[in-house]
Amino acid sequence: MKKWEIIKAPIITEKSNNLIESNNQYTFKVALNANKVEIKAAVEAIFNVKVEDIQTVRVLPKYRKVGRYEGYRSAYKKAICRLAKDDKIDAFNV
Repeated sequence: MKKWEIIKAPIITEKSNNLIESNNQYTFKVALNANKVEIKAAVEAIFNVKVEDIQTVRVLPKYRKVGRYEGYRSAYKKAICRLAKDDKIDAFNV
């Protein structure tokens, strides 16, 4: 699997911004079948930073109803990457 296929998108919420400010932890939406070793290698290669620790969470699908349409939101995997003390990712600081 290529490194650009592993990292799908950054997750930018109020909670993830608090993690960035307090613990230097960045949150990404990643491929469901990616493991921690692949995620670490992809983040280090793409953003040119040193990753110290990774936590992964599998987010289950949620049932949603909008008007007369109903169904499930897709499941995804979330990775929370703690970077080295001096490293930062500028894409999150927009």
